[in-house]
Amino acid sequence: MTGTRRLLVLSGGHPYEATPFADLLASFDGWAVSHLIHPEAEAAVAEGAANDADAILFYDMPGYSFGDGKAATRPPSFTYRRAITDYFARGGGAVAMHHAIAGWAEWPEWADMLGGRFLYDPGIASGEYHLDSGYRHDVRYDAVVLDPDHPVTADLPARFPLRDELYLAPVWGAAKPLLRADHAFVRENFYSASQAVAGRMFSNDGWNHRPESDLIAWEKPVGAGRLIYLQPGDGPAAYTDPNLRRFLINALAHVAAA
Repeated sequence: MTGTRRLLVLSGGHPYEATPFADLLASFDGWAVSHLIHPEAEAAVAEGAANDADAILFYDMPGYSFGDGKAATRPPSFTYRRAITDYFARGGGAVAMHHAIAGWAEWPEWADMLGGRFLYDPGIASGEYHLDSGYRHDVRYDAVVLDPDHPVTADLPARFPLRDELYLAPVWGAAKPLLRADHAFVRENFYSASQAVAGRMFSNDGWNHRPESDLIAWEKPVGAGRLIYLQPGDGPAAYTDPNLRRFLINALAHVAAA
């Protein structure tokens, strides 16, 4: 594909540093970026904002409101769900980054599209009961390339260091694993998301979460298109990392060619 391509970026629902993130988007040469922020983004997509996109970057976590120590949820509108499913049905491609895996808790099909789900409360994911998921900020680890011949991992070293947030959350249906973290994904290394929402930050007391997959990036088909999920991306240290920028540039080009 040649010429300028159109990238629709969705954010909101989770805090992030806006200026460094904008700098990341500006680094994507050859892309005309349209950035929409929830809640307005939901209505815009429902009204056709994704119709002409060559790719979508999901950096959003919609469908939640937090207060009184609880995470209240709501589903997306029917027209938003239809717009997203129609986008993939006609061959559209997307990259979902970091906290996007927690979005739309009341839309199970969204988790199926991504191939995983971060849960703020115990619940069902891929037909199985799971405890609330885990998080850990500022983890230093190596990302390990699992498929060096894949277009998305082109020009990446076999392993490279990162400092970012990791998730302890269920993953399923990763058709093409791309990166794993050289880190133990066990409850001792993470904190309970539900306890954090309740005001007990950095606690895993009584939280007996099972071990989870160490995959942090994968590709899977969605409709007639494809989606790349990338778990790294919590903040400026990730936004400016040259290897993550290379991964994202490769991933966007790959899904846009679907």
